[in-house]
Amino acid sequence: MDLFDQTTGKEKNWLPYDGTVNYYGRILNREQADFYLKKLLGTIEWRNDEAVIFGKRIITKRKVAWYGEKAFEYTYSNTTKHALPWTKELQELKLLTEQETGETFNSCLLNLYHDGNEGMAWHSDAETDLKKNGAIGSLSFGAERKFAFKHKDSKEKIDLFLEHGSLLVMKDTTQEHWLHRLPPTKKITTPRVNLTFRTIVE
Repeated sequence: MDLFDQTTGKEKNWLPYDGTVNYYGRILNREQADFYLKKLLGTIEWRNDEAVIFGKRIITKRKVAWYGEKAFEYTYSNTTKHALPWTKELQELKLLTEQETGETFNSCLLNLYHDGNEGMAWHSDAETDLKKNGAIGSLSFGAERKFAFKHKDSKEKIDLFLEHGSLLVMKDTTQEHWLHRLPPTKKITTPRVNLTFRTIVE
């Protein structure tokens, strides 16, 4: 199902079953979103991501960063990261996301995609470090990109387009039953920064 005629409304569940995805649309105006994009590009300690796949270490072009209220460990793709302390802008955006969603978060995984050639393969955020069925608040800045969901059993697909300054929330059993990805595209030549606010269970 391709949702090009995309309406927003935080009460609407974009998944037909087995989970909850709410798209709030833009929660920051253009000027605010531009400000945070510039700050995030300039102040975050970006690093190329690493993954160990079939025993081989892979270094991605996409860059990542891991921040939190404590030096939380977070392990995915057989690599472990240690959270850096919040920056001023990340604290502001965390508070805004919490106010919009009514959820609380203690950490944030950030992704920097330099252009449309960089994306993310099908996966679910179901690591044992994360609160089970907890909400993930995803803020997008920069290039508008397609974001896709695929049911693990039925293979049904849902596509959304994430705007500059917008918020998407995945919660309930979404990670258990659905995969998601950011497909690459040659049409995009500008960067996108994505913040995923999460809850690490100690």
